[in-house]
Amino acid sequence: MECLNYFNQLLSRREYSVYELTNKAKEKGFEEDDINTAISDLQSKGYQSDVRLVESAIASYAGKYGKTVIKRKCAEKGIDREVFEEVWQAQVEEGAEDDLDKLKAKVVRKYKITDFHRIDPKTKSKLWNYLQYRGFNPGEVIQQWKESETEQ
Repeated sequence: MECLNYFNQLLSRREYSVYELTNKAKEKGFEEDDINTAISDLQSKGYQSDVRLVESAIASYAGKYGKTVIKRKCAEKGIDREVFEEVWQAQVEEGAEDDLDKLKAKVVRKYKITDFHRIDPKTKSKLWNYLQYRGFNPGEVIQQWKESETEQ
């Protein structure tokens, strides 16, 4: 099987980063020159794009996980840190407010919180861990929610 055909077969199922494609091709025993040629050909045709992979990861994880978790998941796929930051800035500016509102609604339902200014310590600890585990900065998020309550 030719390297380009192998990559087309892989990319027909899901998005792969250059790093992932390179590793898979090396496992199959393809030569480095063939791998690089095939990847550049795929990128010129628009079949493979690390930027598109980051965009889809951010879109699918938005609201569920914070920046640090999404960044780590992309780093595991071999995405460059600068590429992630560029795409993050472009996408997050568009829909950050919506995602925080959805997260707030979920937290209010889950922990039965009526006022973010008066959260008992046990619930606050659980909330803090919940947000932190998902990659959010709990201090910033809770402060934003407190400020939005005082504005209303």
